[in-house]
Amino acid sequence: MSKKMHQTPMLNQLEGGRWPSFVTGLKRLAEDKDMMVDLLGQLEHSYETRKGYWKGGTASVLGYGGGVIPRFSEVADKYPASAEFHTLRIMPPAGMHYTTDILRKLCDIWERHGSGLIALHGQSGDIMFQGCTSQNIQAAFDEINELGFDMGGAGPSVRTAMSCVGHARCEHSCYDEVRAHRTVMNNFLDDLHRPALPYKFKFKFSGCPNDCMNSIQRADMAIIGTWRDDIRINQAEVKAFVRAKGRKYVIDNVLTRCPTRCLSLNDDDTLAVQNQDCVRCMHCINVMTKALSPGLDRGVTILIGGKRTLKIGDLLGTVLIPFKKLETQADFDELLELAENIIEFWAENGLEHERVGEMIERIGMGNFLEAINVEVDPAMISQPRTNPFVRMDDWDEQADKWRAHGHASTEGTS
Repeated sequence: MSKKMHQTPMLNQLEGGRWPSFVTGLKRLAEDKDMMVDLLGQLEHSYETRKGYWKGGTASVLGYGGGVIPRFSEVADKYPASAEFHTLRIMPPAGMHYTTDILRKLCDIWERHGSGLIALHGQSGDIMFQGCTSQNIQAAFDEINELGFDMGGAGPSVRTAMSCVGHARCEHSCYDEVRAHRTVMNNFLDDLHRPALPYKFKFKFSGCPNDCMNSIQRADMAIIGTWRDDIRINQAEVKAFVRAKGRKYVIDNVLTRCPTRCLSLNDDDTLAVQNQDCVRCMHCINVMTKALSPGLDRGVTILIGGKRTLKIGDLLGTVLIPFKKLETQADFDELLELAENIIEFWAENGLEHERVGEMIERIGMGNFLEAINVEVDPAMISQPRTNPFVRMDDWDEQADKWRAHGHASTEGTS
């Protein structure tokens, strides 16, 4: 390092709390990187003026239309070493499995070509290599690519997907998340690297209803593991749990917190479950891990349209496919076909800067289901009716149309 550290009294205050501060990490990197010295100076300047000084632009690597987040400083005259502070988005391995050797090599590459600042991982799901000049972007990516990693998504494209650690380490996993993740993303690589969609489209894969990937809120297409048979119960472990915690604890912290009240504790300290009322919230399984487990008839629920605030506010994913097995190659082919149909229809009918969930809100779920050739199912209802009244003035006309299509007469039926 050749530059002298800037005075940063406001940033210094952030190191005085109980928890580790990002400022300490930036200062450690600044010991060897002039870029980080001026970054700290610019950040202090932003705190003083209450204004950000980064602007966008164009930066990428050969053959790719996205994946680099350009950041050019508007105060480069004061902080020249951080005049460019680009971020490379790199897709992580499915399930976020790394070896220590790979992590060390990634760190070494970024020490050579960038600032040394790496974020694992943002809501984008990417490994965020933060702080690089335009001159070093290509060399950095080439070395990262040689390790087997590819550029992540940015702009109006299919974005980097995320999947939980899943069946590799979690007993709640209901399908092969890693296989689903890789299958889908390998199919959509062109849509990821060359932005040509109305806006972003995110896939996320969670192995069970705990939804560790937060897919129901943050994914345009969420694939969440579930089961359709009964919860498995080890009654000996139930009794052991009751002995250890007491009946009052079990009633207060397990039974009464079941959203559908489908659990009951018998006089002999065994557990009864009304499985037809279970909504797979996972609370009882999470609390009584040894006693309760997901069923064995496992698969996925597919939801559509989750996103954060944009045109119409936050949206949770709406059930699209209530249950689907995801085991054979044919099952994965059907998943790909569904995803392709959705993206193709949205690409043709979505407005600029409109997520797929916002398009569905605009055109109606019925029209969307018809377009992608998915049958309506009662489980797709996103909320109960708020109006108990039903218009009946066109029922006779609709009945005539129904009969005209060759259906049997309904006269005399109730």
